[in-house]
Amino acid sequence: MDTTPTRTHDTDTTGGGSPGGFRWLLVAAGLLLQFSIGAVYAWSVFGGALEEAEPWQLSKVQAALPFEVTIGMIFIGSYLGGRLQDRKGPRVVALMGGIIYAVGILLASFTNGEEDYWLLILGYGVISGFGLGVAYIVPIAMLQKWFPDRKGLITGLAVGGFGFGAVLTSPVAQWLINQDPDDPTSAFLPLGIAYLVMSLAGASVFRNPPKGYVVPGFEPATDAGGAVGAGKEYTQGEALRTKQWYLLTAILTLSVAAGISLISQAKTSATDISGYSVGGAAALVGVLAIFNGGGRIVWAAVSDYIGRMRTFAAILLLQGVCLILLPHASNMILFAVLAAIVYLCYGGTFGTMPATAGDFFGVRNAGAIYGLMLIGWSLGGVIGPLVAAALIGEEKAYTVAYTTIGIIALLSVALTFITKVPAGRDVDHT
Repeated sequence: MDTTPTRTHDTDTTGGGSPGGFRWLLVAAGLLLQFSIGAVYAWSVFGGALEEAEPWQLSKVQAALPFEVTIGMIFIGSYLGGRLQDRKGPRVVALMGGIIYAVGILLASFTNGEEDYWLLILGYGVISGFGLGVAYIVPIAMLQKWFPDRKGLITGLAVGGFGFGAVLTSPVAQWLINQDPDDPTSAFLPLGIAYLVMSLAGASVFRNPPKGYVVPGFEPATDAGGAVGAGKEYTQGEALRTKQWYLLTAILTLSVAAGISLISQAKTSATDISGYSVGGAAALVGVLAIFNGGGRIVWAAVSDYIGRMRTFAAILLLQGVCLILLPHASNMILFAVLAAIVYLCYGGTFGTMPATAGDFFGVRNAGAIYGLMLIGWSLGGVIGPLVAAALIGEEKAYTVAYTTIGIIALLSVALTFITKVPAGRDVDHT
């Protein structure tokens, strides 16, 4: 094997064949980027404020729509970003995504009332959602190449920052909104500037490993023909011709829809079901984001030991049970525990699926293959909040909404028993 580094787009030429400490610097940089774009999960703080603010007074469905559009646009961005980063390298694509994301947030800060609702949808929804998708896929694909020895754990870390994004953003956003409750979108200005700085700082050090890069002491599996790796490396087109790609995308869609139905309504659910104050509910959203982020790391690491499909079965089962119980949790502590489990499992979906896709299809074209698979995120991200908001309605029918979604999650467990790794892949994590 040729171990001489060659210059390619955004390729490291300083570390030779040894990972040293640089790959861990890239993990930190990836977390910083993901932290900034993961602030999208603090939307329920803004959604609640837009329902109450005098110039806005949006309905529950209207207040959820900007978030739904954001999640819906992620697929388009991740599809483009995945293809570009496979060809051009990670740095330029991540920088582009971070800038577009911040511009959309800043545009949303110029809205002043219901007459500017279209600009809120355009800025926060369409533009920032697209930029988010472009940036999101990059560290996932890049770090799998740097860490072939710890694929499950590292993909969990790669998206962990995204889940943690709302931890700080939720209380900060609530504090900013409280400064001028009638103009909640003014909080987007300082937040957008902060997101821009963090995105650029993280993305600026991104690069792919050098040609011939190996991790000392790690022996990759070889197939019968002696090819290095875990068997066949699929192209995007080849992956799309397998039933496994569609099964994995269905699992992603259904798990996302279950978890995000609560995430999109977390603040108002806490106040209406368990009697949290507005400030207490905003603080809870921030705390729950810790579980969203932590779940990405914990479940991804667990999947390295118990298998990917067993992990997804557990994730869907726990989400379903907790959502069914949630509307009956009038006790604040019980509500927080059930919600935390849902967030933990929701995060685990994103922590585990990139490694699963790598197991099934290889990592050479991970950006393009997983980037396209994120259509499941967009579908689930639109369907979940829309169904939840519609079923809850003005009558606050939380029992009907969360029971319906919980039952769907439980039925989805069946998919994990029929999803098998493609022939030609030598993998022990399914």
